[in-house]
Amino acid sequence: MRHALALGVFIVSAGVLSAQPAAAFSLSFDWGNIPKCTTGRPGRVPNPVFKLGKVPKGTATIRFDLKDLQVPRYPHGGGKVAYTGKSTIAPGAFKYNSPCPPGGRHTYEWTAVAQDKAGKVLATAKAKRKYP
Repeated sequence: MRHALALGVFIVSAGVLSAQPAAAFSLSFDWGNIPKCTTGRPGRVPNPVFKLGKVPKGTATIRFDLKDLQVPRYPHGGGKVAYTGKSTIAPGAFKYNSPCPPGGRHTYEWTAVAQDKAGKVLATAKAKRKYP
């Protein structure tokens, strides 16, 4: 009986271990050399350097969107880039409205959405940073 119970626990444990999800799609960024702006009137600037991790297999494009978490309705925009298999998206792939909080620091969040050739969403990743 003990052996059967131990075997059952082992089988269940092995099944749980093999069912663990793969590592998630990840995103990080650095503001880079964008002009400092604290007037509340952002300018159009090149995207920051993005670092990608665990991009899903089958990704054809990645869509980026910036949100000011203190003023989420402001349309900072973003862009869409063809995914070439590289883990870095260099500045200049697209332009967007820069962070430019009036009177203090705000937290900004980039969202990256990996899509296949048909436009199906494969995964989403987010990264936050304060500015300035």
